Amino acid sequence: MKNDIPKVVKLGSITEIHRLLGIPGPAHPLISLLDTRDERINLSRLPVSYVTTLYKISFINKLGGKFRYGQGYYDFDEGSMVFTAPNQVVGSTAIYNGNEGYSLIFHQDFLHGYPLAVKIKQYGFFSYASNEALHLSEQERATVSAVFTIIQEELNSRIDDFSHEVVIAQIELLLSYARRFYKRQFLTRQAASSDLLLRMEELLESYFKEDKPANQGLPTVQYLAEQLNYTPNYLSDMLRSLTGLNVQQHIHEKLIGRSKELLTTTTLTISEIAYQLGFEHSQSFSRLFKTKTKLTPLQFRQSYN
Repeated sequence: MKNDIPKVVKLGSITEIHRLLGIPGPAHPLISLLDTRDERINLSRLPVSYVTTLYKISFINKLGGKFRYGQGYYDFDEGSMVFTAPNQVVGSTAIYNGNEGYSLIFHQDFLHGYPLAVKIKQYGFFSYASNEALHLSEQERATVSAVFTIIQEELNSRIDDFSHEVVIAQIELLLSYARRFYKRQFLTRQAASSDLLLRMEELLESYFKEDKPANQGLPTVQYLAEQLNYTPNYLSDMLRSLTGLNVQQHIHEKLIGRSKELLTTTTLTISEIAYQLGFEHSQSFSRLFKTKTKLTPLQFRQSYN
């Protein structure tokens, strides 16, 4: 039986991407801004599925085809943004009828010597999935477009030490806007976020009721994200915007609530409770409990009695 999964091609440089697209080499070997209004740029010339060592920030103002992200195609809405980090699988459009937007691609070495080289790893949306794209309002679209225009002007002029600094500043500004706009997206999708919170609480509740901790260990962020069909970072960021707590903190809250119930309604020992909750060592349970309640499990049980 023929395998329909496309072979993943490794693209090692921006120059190689330019060559595949049939356009002149980049003005700078570590960064390039592809303006898809340029008739010479046809994204369907890229491999169906590829991986690079580059960061990529895509702004889709108008989409004339399907964009490959991960293991499948995704129909992005007009006015959306996608962020991919090095070593993630991306790819070409399935059908190309003319796109409008920008794709900023840059090597992490371009950030060398600037604080952004470290800070960029803190932006969780670089590991979001395709169904977690950023959808922009008209005003937000204009803001993002203006930043890309500045980057384009700098890269099209003679690149010097000052333009490098300006481009770095614009990339950081773009990421700051993205963080703000994602927060707005979480808040404006309040109904979906509230439903998500309810589903996660139900998942945690059933996890403990079905005695899964004793067999599978503590519930993890990865487990909950997979059950809810989100990436761990997106799930945590969405919950933080809604409740102020990330997924791991929600898990801890549930653990403490469940442990208080066991401490006050059963005669199980501390070690037995720790095991029932999924802890490998009772000391880890006691340490977490004291961190959250300022009391050891034994002190809590005694104070309750």
